[in-house]
Amino acid sequence: MFDIQEELKKLPGKPGVYIMHDERDDIIYVGKAISLKNRVRQYFQSSRTKGVKIEQMVTHIVRFEYIVTDSELEALVLECNLIKEHRPKYNTMLMDDKSYPFIKVTVDEPFPRIMLARMMAKDKAKYFGPYTSAGAVKDTIELIRKLYSIRSCNRKLPKDIGKERPCLNYHIHQCKAPCQGYISQEDYRQSIHEVVHFLNGNYDIILKELEGKMQEASEAMEFEKAIEYRELLLSVRKIAQKQKITDTAGDDRDILAAAVEEEDAVVQVFFIRGGRLIGRDHFYLKIVKGEKESEILSSFIKQFYAGTPYIPAELMLPEAVEDMEVIEEWLTKRRGHRVHLRIPKKGTKEKLVELARKNAALVLSTDKERLKREEGRTIGAVKELEKMLGLHGIVRMEAFDISNTSGFASVGSMVVYERGKPKRNDYRKFKIKGVKGADDYASMEEVLTRRFQHGMREQEEGKDMGGFTAFPDLLLMDGGKGQVNVALKVLEKLQLDIPVCGMVKDDNHRTRGLYYQNEEISIDKNSESFRLITRIQDEAHRFAITFHRQLRGKNQVHSILDDIKGVGPARRKALMRHFENIDAIKNATVEELKELPSMNEKSAQDVYDFFH
Repeated sequence: MFDIQEELKKLPGKPGVYIMHDERDDIIYVGKAISLKNRVRQYFQSSRTKGVKIEQMVTHIVRFEYIVTDSELEALVLECNLIKEHRPKYNTMLMDDKSYPFIKVTVDEPFPRIMLARMMAKDKAKYFGPYTSAGAVKDTIELIRKLYSIRSCNRKLPKDIGKERPCLNYHIHQCKAPCQGYISQEDYRQSIHEVVHFLNGNYDIILKELEGKMQEASEAMEFEKAIEYRELLLSVRKIAQKQKITDTAGDDRDILAAAVEEEDAVVQVFFIRGGRLIGRDHFYLKIVKGEKESEILSSFIKQFYAGTPYIPAELMLPEAVEDMEVIEEWLTKRRGHRVHLRIPKKGTKEKLVELARKNAALVLSTDKERLKREEGRTIGAVKELEKMLGLHGIVRMEAFDISNTSGFASVGSMVVYERGKPKRNDYRKFKIKGVKGADDYASMEEVLTRRFQHGMREQEEGKDMGGFTAFPDLLLMDGGKGQVNVALKVLEKLQLDIPVCGMVKDDNHRTRGLYYQNEEISIDKNSESFRLITRIQDEAHRFAITFHRQLRGKNQVHSILDDIKGVGPARRKALMRHFENIDAIKNATVEELKELPSMNEKSAQDVYDFFH
C-alpha cells in the first residue's frame, strides 16, 4: 500500500521529474521541479491555493514516482519526453502533429539537385525554410527547375554520364542534360549559385531577365515563347509577393499567442524568416478548465519545439511564461545558438503579437463545432474501439497489407494512425525479398519480422529515426484468423507483447467485423469506430497498390524468372504466355519446357534445375 504522507517525507531536495498515477495506475500528470521535495509536497498541502485543475487532479492521485536529474534543464527535457510518450490527462496536450518542409539544395554533389525535405539533416546540403505549405514548396521547386534547367533525376553524376539516354525534361528544354555531358560542371554550378541567390529572396535579377526575354520573343513574333516567359514571370512575382516584409531587422522569429475557451485552446504562430512573414499556422490543444494563457504557451513551446527541426532566434510572446530562463537555455542548446523569449510592449512586434491573439480567437470560435466533430471521428472512434476490444490507452495503430500480381511482384505496406489520424511520415513500403510466388502469409511474416527487427535495432542503438522506432499499441491485419496468427507467430518469436486484431471483409470486400482473441466481433456500421477501421483498411490497401503500380510503371518489378540464367525478356514472356503462373512453370518437365519455340534444351534444363 502506497502511503502518500510517508513517501512525501522521503523526497529529495534535488531537481527532477515527478509522475502522478491514478487508481488504475495510469499516468495522469508529469511535472518537473528544481526541488522535488518542495514542489511535490505543495500538491498535498490543504493550506495552499492550487487552482481548479490541480484541485481536481489531486483527488485522483493514488501514488507518485520521481526521477532525479543533475539539473533543471535535464528535468525539462525529460518532462517533454515523458509527456509526449504518455500523454497524461492533466497535462496540456498539443493535438496536432505537423511538420514543415524545407527546400534542400545538394550543394555537396558535383551536379546538385533541388528537392523537398521534411527534416533538416546534418549533412553538407543547403536548406531553405521551413515553409508552412508543402504545395508552395513543390510549386517553387518546379518553377526553379524550369527557370534554371536543374536536373530532377537521381542519377549519380558524373559516374553515370552517358549510360542512359536523356529524359523528357531535356527534350522539352527544362534540363540541360548533365547526364550526357551537354553542360560542364562549372556552368551547371553557376546555375545552382543563381538558385541559391533566388531562394535567399533576391528576385530582381530573374524578374528583369524574364521581362527582357518576353519582350524579345514578342518583338520577334514568337508568341508561344513570349507566353511561356510571361507565365514564368507571373510565377516568380507570385512567390515574391508571398514574401511580405514585416520586420526590417531581417531576423528569424516566431510570434505566438493563444485563445482559450473552456477545455479548448488554440495557439497561433506567425513564422518570420529573414524579416519576411513566410506563413502562419494554428494548433489545437486539449486543456483542463481554468488554465491560464501563460501555462498553455509554456506547455506548447516545450511540446512543439521539441519536435520541430528548426528553431528561430526569438520567440515573441504576449506575457511571461513559467520556466522562461530554463526554456531559453533548452532552446539554445537545441538550436546551437542563442534563443531569446521576449514580451514586446510597443511597436510593430507588439501589434503582431496582438494580431496572432486575434487570429487564435477567430480560429477557436469558427472551428469549435468542427473540432468536436473531428474529435468524434478520431479520438472518439479510438475510444469506441478500446471499449469493444477491452483495451486501454491506444494511441498508435499500425495496419499491414500485401499486394502482388500472380506472384511476380509482392510488396507490403505499413500505414500508421495516431489518435485516429493518419501519420503519413511513418508509412513504410516493403519489397518482398525471401518469398517466391503468391504466398500472402509468408510475405506478411517477412514484412512484420523486418519491421519489428528494424525497430528493435534502433531502440537498442538509441536511435529515433521515426516510423520503426515507436511500436504500436494495436496491430491491425488486413484479414481474419490466418493473418492474425501470422502476426502472433512473429511477435512470439521476437518476444513482443502487442495486441493483434484482424480486419475481416465480407464477400464483396467490404469491412464486416474484427477478429480478436479467437473470435469475430461485429461492429455497428453506423459507428465512428466502423468508419475508422474502414478508412484504415482502405488506406493500407491503397498504399500497397500504389507502391505496386509505381514499381510496375518503372519496370522495376522483379520476377523470379529474372534470376534464371539464360532466361531473358523474350523467353520470360513466352513462359508466362504458355503457362498460367509460376507454379505451373515450376511443375513443368524439361520436355514440356522444350516445346516452347523460344526454348532450347539447355535453357529448358536451366529453368527446370532452378526450381528443382
